[in-house]
Amino acid sequence: MIVTISRKAHFNAAHRLYRKDWTFEQNDAVFGKCNNPNFHGHNYELIVSVTGAVDPETGFVMDAKVLAAIIKEEVEDPFDHKNLNVDVAEFENLNPTAENIAVVIWNKIRKKIASKFELEVVLYETPRNFVTYKGL
Repeated sequence: MIVTISRKAHFNAAHRLYRKDWTFEQNDAVFGKCNNPNFHGHNYELIVSVTGAVDPETGFVMDAKVLAAIIKEEVEDPFDHKNLNVDVAEFENLNPTAENIAVVIWNKIRKKIASKFELEVVLYETPRNFVTYKGL
């Protein structure tokens, strides 16, 4: 029996969308107000889903407490109330778009989840704008 378990989390972070190798005008044309040199913030909502076989002994796909601890350690602690461009090493040379943030989160969590499980990350930047990454 294959089941998906999911855990919700959130973090608040600031970022600026821009490319260092472009002029301000190029960045402004592509990223608009998200290119604000003083940054801007979001209340990100995150859903992490793990899919796999239910363990017949425990009845779990995986222990939800373990998943919660991984999310806290890999996402909430390093990203919450941070400036992603300045404070998070993964974005030193990577534009912190919602797409890139979701991929970074997936990669960080993937290292802690057994390879027998499928992993999906859904990141809401706003209630209407969200991205999904499944490691494809």
